[in-house]
Amino acid sequence: MRKLMVFNQVSVDGYFVDATGDMSWARRDDPEWMDFAAQNASGEGELVFGRVTYEMMAAFWPTPQAMQVLPVVARRMNQSPKIVFSGTLESASWNNTRLIKGDIVAQMRELKKKTGPGMTILGSGTVVSQFAQAGLIDDYQIVTIPIVLGGGRTMFGSVKQKLRLKLTNSRTFKNGNVLLCYETAT
Repeated sequence: MRKLMVFNQVSVDGYFVDATGDMSWARRDDPEWMDFAAQNASGEGELVFGRVTYEMMAAFWPTPQAMQVLPVVARRMNQSPKIVFSGTLESASWNNTRLIKGDIVAQMRELKKKTGPGMTILGSGTVVSQFAQAGLIDDYQIVTIPIVLGGGRTMFGSVKQKLRLKLTNSRTFKNGNVLLCYETAT
């Protein structure tokens, strides 16, 4: 059975995007963080997005600017197989992307039953909420960025029941970012 993981960056007050949908505040350039980002992006697996995050990522990662600023991450983002869940997109043109429509929870259940590398959700708060609520997420990697936004969107906005998590690892970076790794508690 394939594992499904979430990797997201959140503000201290719990938002993964600000009130305008922007997440440029999460960028914290320093050598230690950039090295972690490059190493974290070098893994195998399929990337998973909702429509909004997909459109944002597809507009940036294939650009010369992305290759200049974060070449290792840009290569991984562009080469990796990707899934975008959307009821409104007609097509997905970013390299190696499959568009999946319909009942996303049922579709993810089927994807998890197959053999193959793990899957990682990036951004995509609506997708995270639905999959978390359905018990489909195995691991959470949440990076807390030392900033307070005062408003925005959380990735657990529509979760109706408590999700019990178990801390499996943590790491503090010199720039103030804190990585918290959780698995679903049994």
